[in-house]
Formats: sequence, structure tokens, C-alpha cells
Amino acid sequence: MFGNLGAFVNGNMFMGLFGADIGVKLGDQDRDRLLAQPGAGPFGPDERPMAGYVTLPADWTARKAASWTGKALAQAASLPPKEPKKAKAKKASA
Repeated sequence: MFGNLGAFVNGNMFMGLFGADIGVKLGDQDRDRLLAQPGAGPFGPDERPMAGYVTLPADWTARKAASWTGKALAQAASLPPKEPKKAKAKKASA
């Protein structure tokens, strides 16, 4: 995940790191509520932020962030499990 860490449940990522930023994936209403908080914003590279994810404000404590990470975990846990990707067949060498 961009060379950083991601947290998954049933194969669905609900939280991750991008540099020093912590991002969470939320439903539409929760995402809008979090984006209204000072310091929250898009998550991921500036030129291509990850859809559905919001960066938590950098000055938040773990206690303040806990409710949002809990919402993200619950949202991802409600999704169907992701099927593992099938391995690509190796090309025969000449």
C-alpha cells in the first residue's frame, strides 16, 4: 500500500498510512462529517487521492481518532469479503 501500512478486515482496507497521514474509509455521511473537521482532507497522493478515504487531522490524539477508526472498521466489516486474486500464470522461458 504505497510502501506504507494498511489495516484490513476480510480483505477490505479500512485504515492506512501515507507518509505521516492516517486515512480511514467511511460511509458517505461519516465521510462528510469528518471532512468538515479542521485538518481533515483527502488521503493519498495529491495527484490521485484514494476515493472514499479521509485523512484524520494530524493534531488529533489517539482517543479522539478512536471513534473514527472504529466507524471505519465497522464499515469495512459490513462489506462482503474480498476474494483473493488469482495468481498469474508464469510465461514459459525460451
